[in-house]
Amino acid sequence: MRLPFKKILAPTDFSEPSYEALDTAVELAQHFGSELHILHVVPPLHVVPVPVNVEVTLYETELRAAAERSMEELIANRIPKDITVFASVVWGDPADEIINYQKEKGIDLIVIATHGRTGWRRWVFGSVTEKVVRQPTCPVLTINMPQE
Repeated sequence: MRLPFKKILAPTDFSEPSYEALDTAVELAQHFGSELHILHVVPPLHVVPVPVNVEVTLYETELRAAAERSMEELIANRIPKDITVFASVVWGDPADEIINYQKEKGIDLIVIATHGRTGWRRWVFGSVTEKVVRQPTCPVLTINMPQE
């Protein structure tokens, strides 16, 4: 592990657990003077429920526009102005795209949330975090959402 981290990646699905991880990534970026990379991956349409009688191309366009709006709001509301931030919205398998982004951008640290799926949901959907932890060539910090 090389300190200080120069490039920190915080993948987000715009959920509360991913916001917790993002807040940690922001603190680390401020502490080390790092670039902060925020990545949202839109999963393939066979994973996302598509309403009946909807043109797929139009639906994909709407999904991308909604994700980009959410990313803009996230940056405006959660990222201090003194942090250099890079935001990306991409299509694909979330774990694969996070790993690809890490390699392409030379990310030094990934800060990612765990969602705590158990039972059949974990078996059916798998764990993006688990796949990411097993693959990259950099440290991965997992953040568990506090239980209420």
